[in-house]
Amino acid sequence: MKKKFKTLSVLVLLILVSSCSSVRVAADYDKNAKFGEYKTFAFFKTGIDKAEISDLDKRRILRAIEAELLAKGFTKSENPDLLVSLFTKSQQRVNVYNNAWGYGGWGWGGFGPGWGWGWNNQPTVSTRTQGVLYVDLIDANKKELVWQGMGTGYLSQNMEKKEIRIKEFVSKIMEKYPPEAQQ
Repeated sequence: MKKKFKTLSVLVLLILVSSCSSVRVAADYDKNAKFGEYKTFAFFKTGIDKAEISDLDKRRILRAIEAELLAKGFTKSENPDLLVSLFTKSQQRVNVYNNAWGYGGWGWGGFGPGWGWGWNNQPTVSTRTQGVLYVDLIDANKKELVWQGMGTGYLSQNMEKKEIRIKEFVSKIMEKYPPEAQQ
């Protein structure tokens, strides 16, 4: 019985950890594109300039994308096969928790009325910023979008964590390139 309980506990823990993935990703692509022929890339300045984020965050994202593409064997070029663009969206998520158990409140205890542990009617409110990063790969000759990766997750305002978070977003998105059907 103890062995079953331990196994069940470990299984539940694994499910919880895996279901709390910090970045959710998806990708879409042109099934007619010949991804094996793309060897070089450059950044599409016109598209990147339209992204509504700070220039510092743009540079962080572009450095992370460049590192991922170089690791995949691409070369940065003045005459590229692919143009890389990006687009971002963000929204504030407000969470209200009506967790009524807590410290405080006037009530009747074992020794009469007073303060102590018990029910608390004050909800807890927290806000977090949820961001979406789109990475677009455009066929440079045809000027057509051939692949788009999207990552969704919560953002950090802490500078050190922000750098790590951006790398995580980009890494998870770029895991989807090239599409498995074309490898």
